[in-house]
Amino acid sequence: MDLDYIIREIREDEYPILSDFLYEAIFIPDGMDKPPKSIIERSQLQVYIADFGRADDLCLVAETKDMIIGAVWARIMNDYGHVDDKTPSLAISLYKDHRHQGIGTALMNAMLGLLRVKGYSKVSLSVQKANYAVNMYKKAGFETIYENEDEYIMICKL
Repeated sequence: MDLDYIIREIREDEYPILSDFLYEAIFIPDGMDKPPKSIIERSQLQVYIADFGRADDLCLVAETKDMIIGAVWARIMNDYGHVDDKTPSLAISLYKDHRHQGIGTALMNAMLGLLRVKGYSKVSLSVQKANYAVNMYKKAGFETIYENEDEYIMICKL
């Protein structure tokens, strides 16, 4: 199905939707139950969205005629993908019905372009090894700089 969508910067009144996309960004391996939505209240996840709108916070959304269907955001934070205090960490997610259609790749590429324009030299992320998005990150130019049993820490030089 071909979906008409646009990519644009998030508006301040839309910041609350980031909690939905934070929840959607949680990787659930096949056969596992989704955790309760309250999991996003944990401090290690709140770091991604708490007080969003600070000077270094950037967010782009994918929007269809009637709704936001995906978001990519970056901020300098001490999260799972943290590499240093000058490198923003990235989070991206789409509602399930809109995955595997190229929208995530388009969002990612738009964010990488925005980060370049803003003068960042690199961006980082962490991803579970079993997550199908690993391939999208590699195609976008991310390289693994660290790994443990479950996840990769990746950076993309801008």
